[in-house]
Amino acid sequence: MSFSKIWGRHDFSATERAIAGKTSVDVRRAIDRAPGGIDLDDFAALLSPAAAPFLEEMAQMSRRFTIERFGRTMQLYAPLYLSNACANVCTYCGFSARNRIPRKVLNEAEIDAEAAALRELGFDHVLLVTGETSRVGRDYFVRALRLLRPHFSSLSLEVQPLSEEDYAALAGEGLSGVLVYQETYDAAAYQRHHLSGPKADIVYRLDTPDRLGRAGLKKIGLGALFGLSDWRADAWFTGLHLRYLEKAHWRTRYSISFPRLRPHEGGPKSALGTTRSTLFAERELVQTVCAFRLLSREAELSLSTRESAAFRDRAFHFGFTSMSAGSRTNPGGYASAPESLEQFEIDDGRSPAEIADFLRGRGYEPVWKDWDPTYDGQCVTINAL
Repeated sequence: MSFSKIWGRHDFSATERAIAGKTSVDVRRAIDRAPGGIDLDDFAALLSPAAAPFLEEMAQMSRRFTIERFGRTMQLYAPLYLSNACANVCTYCGFSARNRIPRKVLNEAEIDAEAAALRELGFDHVLLVTGETSRVGRDYFVRALRLLRPHFSSLSLEVQPLSEEDYAALAGEGLSGVLVYQETYDAAAYQRHHLSGPKADIVYRLDTPDRLGRAGLKKIGLGALFGLSDWRADAWFTGLHLRYLEKAHWRTRYSISFPRLRPHEGGPKSALGTTRSTLFAERELVQTVCAFRLLSREAELSLSTRESAAFRDRAFHFGFTSMSAGSRTNPGGYASAPESLEQFEIDDGRSPAEIADFLRGRGYEPVWKDWDPTYDGQCVTINAL
């Protein structure tokens, strides 16, 4: 069994209608059941329009559950973009193959320079990001991991879907986790937004977390890009995916991210969805995060620098457990090529130190390290560059 088979049993439009049909009675029942655990039908109620008047109660419960499980802590991490080369034509990304932009793949010296800059900023958790292209594959990732492993406790990937064999090999090199965003679970919208390239294969992407689980990765990240289709249904399908994986690959940790469309090269300056069903404003983002926390006490929930500083300052304690900080979304952005093209615009430009100071001022502990290479089977010494 794979998740794509389960996904195929559910109609996206029917899921939209089912969520829209939930009532305040359904929401009340879901909230009352939350301390003992909710099911996916309850989750649908918490995502529904009927849940809007209950948002404050949901937020308070989400905050309490998060503190009980994770304490008053916030993991800080940074993305390290290794490449902006991409073979896909996607409507929402600055790296789309149709955009006539300079393409860059970092060499070993440039990777070392980026690592030094990130260590200087205090980071110990780094997410390696590339476009989806054959120019960077398993061999390139192995070299990058071997370069970076002595300097960071935790290394994760957000790259093109790979084979189970490739993931197992990278896990052997000390890879801690992989993030693979489905973008949207709506097959029709997926086709509209992924015009060509390997990413156009929705089923192969849907089954990527299964390959990760079988390969023994210790952490898998999920998420939809909110704004491509109906956000409530996309959130529900992400929850369905999470529940499936928690049972199928129960030894693995899971994280959920909540990216919203951002302005990018080749796209409109305001990239947020404009239709009623796709518009995903800050209030809807908070509702979704709280619904996920009530669905899962264990999942790690991530807050991106895509969001504004003002919003992050208000929302960080509603269920989030990790935040990116000081992010650069272009290859070489920290040291070697700070002016190269970004994948998308960030909205919180504060330094990692500023964000850490803010968290401390609110009674939270910024966590730079909560992982060790020995957990990945690696016996290395973490070096200060």
